[in-house]
Amino acid sequence: MRSKLFAVLIVTVLTGAAVAVYFLRPVERQIRDLAGFEGDVNRGAYLARASGCFGCHTDSRKKGPVLAGGGAMKTPFGTFYPPNITTHPEDGLGAWTRDQFAAALTEGIGPDGQNYYPAFIYPHYTAFSDQDIADLWAAFRTVPPVQNSVPGHDLPFPFGFRFLLNGWKRLFFDQGAFKPDPAQSPEWNRGAYLATGPTHCVACHTPRNIFGAHDYAHDLKGTADGPNGEKVPAISGDELRKKGWSKKALAFALRTGIMPDGDAFGGTMGEVVQDSTRWLNNADLDAIAEYVMSVGVDAGKIKKGAN
Repeated sequence: MRSKLFAVLIVTVLTGAAVAVYFLRPVERQIRDLAGFEGDVNRGAYLARASGCFGCHTDSRKKGPVLAGGGAMKTPFGTFYPPNITTHPEDGLGAWTRDQFAAALTEGIGPDGQNYYPAFIYPHYTAFSDQDIADLWAAFRTVPPVQNSVPGHDLPFPFGFRFLLNGWKRLFFDQGAFKPDPAQSPEWNRGAYLATGPTHCVACHTPRNIFGAHDYAHDLKGTADGPNGEKVPAISGDELRKKGWSKKALAFALRTGIMPDGDAFGGTMGEVVQDSTRWLNNADLDAIAEYVMSVGVDAGKIKKGAN
């Protein structure tokens, strides 16, 4: 009897070890080959605005330098401090290569080879095309260097162990550039790309599971655990229509911050309009509205735009 229990114990330990090795070893990388891509500074600057870089990486509440990082972002997993992304050689991206920049955006891997936390929304930025990345890199190379050393993240045990993110990525990270749905219109596909990728509407407006990954079964249905503890409303098409929204009203609100009832966005959404969506052209705002208003309405449930 004792020998049987010992055998069961050994099998259990070995099985657990095998599972741990599988989930904790680094995921297979999909390295982007940017050779031959010439970056467009103006297009890159537009994408940087669309992607919320200015809002997250500028501590505007303390009137900090543009893109120099440092503004605290409180989450259920601890407090994160977005880094300095100016061209400062020590505090920012000044010593980075374009390939390192691409790996950060699309793989969530830093120049030191360590995983980034998904508070940096690489699960959405992975939707960028190779040309997008080249354009963004060209734009960021024009940002003046600002010396500003950002504090490290303040995370409770065990979230400070970055190797645990290997398991998280294996379970929840779908890497790869956006792929259009041939069954949908060009406008819908552009909106899906923007809303699930650069402008990352789903990052805030979709609830997350206990591991911090998006619950896409409730896409754009809102959450009580938004940035800095804010309650984030549902913005799926079915929910918005119940409240009197239309595609035209949504595009207008993203441009101006004014809602159909005449009230204005406040809190983080007000900052999103100020720092990001008001800079977008009308075609892109209409495309985002087209996609968002379709979620929860089309018979074939809309999933993530990225593969």
